[in-house]
Amino acid sequence: MPRISVAQRRSDFINAAVEVIAVYGIEGATTRRIAEQAQANLAMLHYCYDSKEDLFSDVYDYVAGKFREVLKDSDPHADLVGTARQLLRGVMGCYLESANFAAATLELINWARRQHGDRGIAVYDQALETARTALRGATSEHPVDAETIDQIAYVIAALADGFALNWMTYGDRDAATEQMEVAVSVLENWLTARLGSTPAAL
Repeated sequence: MPRISVAQRRSDFINAAVEVIAVYGIEGATTRRIAEQAQANLAMLHYCYDSKEDLFSDVYDYVAGKFREVLKDSDPHADLVGTARQLLRGVMGCYLESANFAAATLELINWARRQHGDRGIAVYDQALETARTALRGATSEHPVDAETIDQIAYVIAALADGFALNWMTYGDRDAATEQMEVAVSVLENWLTARLGSTPAAL
């Protein structure tokens, strides 16, 4: 049987922690439950991580990194409205992929805010800045000021977070898929009003 590397074990524990946190919350996410979810023994978990907080720190970084990946996948040649639409769809799609990921994300942000103050805000700051960068790089017939870019990023975050909470609560994939389209429509209509033009290719 091939030997599993420490890096792979860490990845297994991170993924297991996401699932356990989603079901039991931060307080109920014991190292024993995480090890069982990862199909590993407790000694291996403690070999890979000095403490549960160290593991949670890696889980937090994993969540933040996943948001960055999603947001950076937008088409660099799309116009501003198209880019905004892609960003919203990307984040909602990330949540739709796993209700547990959505639940664990909310738990981790609250945990980081309680335990580390500003670090709980950092995941939002990083995601919003990545969205702003993508929006600033989008093509536009007219210059778009920084305040408008900030507002678009905020609206995307607000719609995605509302979607995540609803999906996490009800777990109805068919309804969630329809709600994604509603959220995109709300964004497009808001952009029409904010930018004073009709979004292309609706």
